[in-house]
Amino acid sequence: MPSAIRVARAPDGALHYAVPCRLNELPGVPPRALSHAWEAARAAAAAEHWGPHRTLLFRDGPVMALADADAACWAEAVDRLAGLGTLPGLALCLRLLALVELLGRARWMSGLFDIGREGIELHPALLEAAATEGLDAAGRFDETGMKRLLSHRIAGAPAGGGMEAG
Repeated sequence: MPSAIRVARAPDGALHYAVPCRLNELPGVPPRALSHAWEAARAAAAAEHWGPHRTLLFRDGPVMALADADAACWAEAVDRLAGLGTLPGLALCLRLLALVELLGRARWMSGLFDIGREGIELHPALLEAAATEGLDAAGRFDETGMKRLLSHRIAGAPAGGGMEAG
């Protein structure tokens, strides 16, 4: 799979990424990298380090816009951490954004994270699943697939790749 992402800056400061693969072909990432990205993004938001508008053009579509202020902030944090001009860095960013989106819509996940004074603590099985589960054509996690995957991992049974929470 080609690995070079072409990045261009528009006159208005927006960044445009020509991604040489399909969205669902982005690689998995290490769970620890996802945890570090979560912390970096949280710190960037607290410091109000807003990033530029970003547009991602994947081979054979789709086009994704990261124009929302929060998404742009989190993308900027991951860009500084891992580089969005690389497939692993872009995969890390999109998995992070997909995880945030899933946490917002999947009420059944409330037992897999804890909100405290220091921020949100994520269950290791949740990080592991988000690090390895594929994204759909819209850059989201399939809720049913994640539920099935997490039920296996939390129970300690191998699922898919044979990894266990730990």
